[in-house]
Amino acid sequence: MPPVVPPFLIGLIVAPLAKRLFKPLLGGVVKASVGIAMEVKKAAHEAGEGIHDLAAEVAADVVAAQIAAGETEGNSGDGQPATGHGAKAESRTPKIRATAVSATGKAH
Repeated sequence: MPPVVPPFLIGLIVAPLAKRLFKPLLGGVVKASVGIAMEVKKAAHEAGEGIHDLAAEVAADVVAAQIAAGETEGNSGDGQPATGHGAKAESRTPKIRATAVSATGKAH
């Protein structure tokens, strides 16, 4: 009959071997995971910047369209602003403020 080896003795022998084998493997897995997380964070940041830039362009286009519409509606045929009573009105610029608002509701 073969000798009976208690399981804790097997554990004492296998544990250092497993540590030598799994420590570099686990370190590589952690390093790869952190690298992937950093790349995802960078990609999300770049996508957010792209969306912010797009929103700013659209806001500028809307403001430009509002200003253009205000100039064409407010002018009579002679290049002077249309007034209701024939008196000269002071030339004024529309007070339109373009701000891009992020998803958090803060203006940038």
